[in-house]
Amino acid sequence: MHPQLNFAIKAARRAGNLIQRAALDVDRLTVSKKAHADFVSEVDRAAEQVILEVLQEAYPDHAFLCEESGPSGDSPYCWIIDPLDGTTNFLHGFPLYSVSIALAHQGVVTQGVVYDPVHNDLFTATRGSGAFLNDRRIRVSGRTRLDESLIGTGFPYSHMTHQERYLRMMAEVMRKTAGLRRPGSAAIDLAYVAAGRYDAFWELDLKPWDMAAGTLLIQEAGGLVSDLDGEGRFLETGNVVAGSPKIFGQLLPLLQNA
Repeated sequence: MHPQLNFAIKAARRAGNLIQRAALDVDRLTVSKKAHADFVSEVDRAAEQVILEVLQEAYPDHAFLCEESGPSGDSPYCWIIDPLDGTTNFLHGFPLYSVSIALAHQGVVTQGVVYDPVHNDLFTATRGSGAFLNDRRIRVSGRTRLDESLIGTGFPYSHMTHQERYLRMMAEVMRKTAGLRRPGSAAIDLAYVAAGRYDAFWELDLKPWDMAAGTLLIQEAGGLVSDLDGEGRFLETGNVVAGSPKIFGQLLPLLQNA
């Protein structure tokens, strides 16, 4: 296993342990609001600090892009970190949230970890070496028909810029697939595509820390990822479509024409 991935796993597990301890007494947490329906808790900040302590000690010269503390440092290597993806779920006791850590080298994501502390599911990938769930190799699903596929998504929640377009997309996908799911943690959604639990996923207006690790997992599990134009600029545009090759090829035009 690559040493950089080892440190990312160590950081993710430490953050996950902190999050799960806090989950025992959610009502006592201090919570503030970043925007409408966009919350940050003291746990988000503490988990981020734990991750930074592990990674900055190992790689003091690397740069960091974190959800809560923003960008820092200047280096060809940049860690992209979401310490608690699914904060709203966490604050309501809804047991689906994750830690997402990725490393990019000169803008290309090379390491990815998504850790689900509730189920102790650890998704990992190193570019060129495949994707794994708890050390077992994972592959995207083998389904070939859109009407038999389960699709994941994320609804707009804080600002509703794309609400009308999104609702048109959702209506199209609901009509032409076996089902649509929206659990509330994009990092887990993407990891589920990599593991074949979903056949595809799309979402608009994501941040790099929501999807950097998860998109690498999908690519290393044999899947395809693009923005809504079918290009590879999803980390910049924030719009992502991902899936097994056969289903991705059917879903993308459906969303483009909605």
